[in-house]
Amino acid sequence: MRSAWLAPLLLSLLLTAGGCVAGEEASNKPNFVLMMVDDLGIGDVGCYGNDTIRTPNIDRLASEGVKLTQHIAAAPLCTPSRSAFITGRYALRSGMGSTGRVQVVLFLAGSGGLPPSETTFAKRLQQQGYTTGLVGKWHLGVNCEYRGDHCHHPNQHGFSYFYGLPFTLFNDCVPGEGRDVLADLQETLEQLTMVLGVGLVTLVCVRLCGLFEVSLWLLVPLFFLCILATAVWYVPFILLPTWNCIIMRNQEVIEQPMTVETLPQRLLGEAQNFIKRNADHPFLLFFSLAHIHTPMFKTPAFAGKSRHGRYGDNLEEVDWIIGKITETVDSLGLASNTLMYFASDHGGHLEDSDLQTGQKGGWNGIYKGGKAMGGWEGGIRVPGIFRWPGRLAAGKVVDEPTSLMDLYPTLKYLAKDTQPDRQLDGYNLMPLLEGKAARSEHEFMFHYCGIYLNAVRWHPPGSDSIFKVHFFTPNFSPPGAVGCYDTKVCLCHGEHVTHHTPPLVYDLFHDPSESRPLTPDTEPRFAEILEQTAKAVERHKSTLTNEQASDDAHSHSSTAAQGVESQMTWSKILWRPWLQPCCGTFPFCGCKEDTAQL
Repeated sequence: MRSAWLAPLLLSLLLTAGGCVAGEEASNKPNFVLMMVDDLGIGDVGCYGNDTIRTPNIDRLASEGVKLTQHIAAAPLCTPSRSAFITGRYALRSGMGSTGRVQVVLFLAGSGGLPPSETTFAKRLQQQGYTTGLVGKWHLGVNCEYRGDHCHHPNQHGFSYFYGLPFTLFNDCVPGEGRDVLADLQETLEQLTMVLGVGLVTLVCVRLCGLFEVSLWLLVPLFFLCILATAVWYVPFILLPTWNCIIMRNQEVIEQPMTVETLPQRLLGEAQNFIKRNADHPFLLFFSLAHIHTPMFKTPAFAGKSRHGRYGDNLEEVDWIIGKITETVDSLGLASNTLMYFASDHGGHLEDSDLQTGQKGGWNGIYKGGKAMGGWEGGIRVPGIFRWPGRLAAGKVVDEPTSLMDLYPTLKYLAKDTQPDRQLDGYNLMPLLEGKAARSEHEFMFHYCGIYLNAVRWHPPGSDSIFKVHFFTPNFSPPGAVGCYDTKVCLCHGEHVTHHTPPLVYDLFHDPSESRPLTPDTEPRFAEILEQTAKAVERHKSTLTNEQASDDAHSHSSTAAQGVESQMTWSKILWRPWLQPCCGTFPFCGCKEDTAQL
């Protein structure tokens, strides 16, 4: 009789104990709130030296946590930088590096994007029991073969919840703000359409007036050619706000085209609600802000309040948003178990300005170059701040080289993920952040522009020096400018760059603005620098087996695909109607989010 009731009791106790252990393991895992601003320059933030734009909430994160002064993006543009950030690998390993003009995803209805075979930190944390969410910008593709396959969608890459922009915020989303996507091609197609139209009308008038005989066999084909030219120009480009400027909740299009004016408040609300919904178990939130990419927002509460026009207004709004997220974490009692991270995806856009608004791109401080410049420091050195009260010392500053790619292995480590992984290019940052290590594990860093190896960074053991070797540099335009104003962004290939033999060499420790190139006469280690970086490049290239690799010995910049399909080709980037996400029946796409329920 005793054994009849003893066995169920023991089983119940074992199950209870197991549940307690599992619950304790879950509670020991920290939460992660990753906040990334779009196109923010390192010189825009108060704690990085800006004394005219007010960023008290970002500055507070730095004063309560760890500030990285040499935090490096793996690419100088959105799509490749974000690909590297969430995978912990250089973008060309995923086929996300470009070979020519197409450097980012241009159409939601293209087939290019982060391959389904890739692994993101969200996917790894999901396997460790985390609830994972992405609120905001994605810009890494949606569909592959048909509308609704969602092969590149955040839900397929480990984010159990997604709300935001599967593309990005860009000027075409707001009437009167100009064109961002293939503006010169749009203009050419528009002019061609007009020429054909005028020609057709002229020939019809000549025929009707009887001035001379015009065959119908000429007019009919010309008419259909005009219709075709108009369709090729009008449908993908004039309707671009409908195609690209949309909001999705998970895999459903909930607003098309989106109402830009209310976007900041909606993204903030979604991010706060995600934290509140998941406060009682481990979660990862990647809050990818639509700011501070153009077009600039005109939120009344911030309009005209800064000393730097609309750009300053928008940046102060960003700071307010960061403050609200921090406030949400703190008010729920999560601060001591939540690692918060703040960064930008790359440097500020120097060339984005006009006479009416003034400067619309960010300021990169003392660093040369900006967005789309893969070698110059201003394109890749970004703010990087970690806050974790009780775990990370307040006010600590780390001057060692670190990378956005380091987030992947750092999150894996903190989530106690010990499973094997593929080739990673980032390192666990916790020893540096906690002061248990004085040196970064990044002895070398490789700076890519597209798939082209633009520069190499070397931090020699036992030395404060940080040498950077530039294999090529962008050709600024017009001559004498400090950016590529003629093309709006710098390009990485052909006549757009100048190759250097021998390479340009700088010591960033003594010359962070890269204004004084070293020579054999001024730097005793000059030959050693070139030798060591050349060996590092060869070792790096050997890890790219079966991936896109750089093979041109002269420039280190020509590549051949070796097993990884490029996602950034014209065939994968251009608009395909059968891939277009649509709210309603294509092509009659259109809906508005019901914000009354938010």
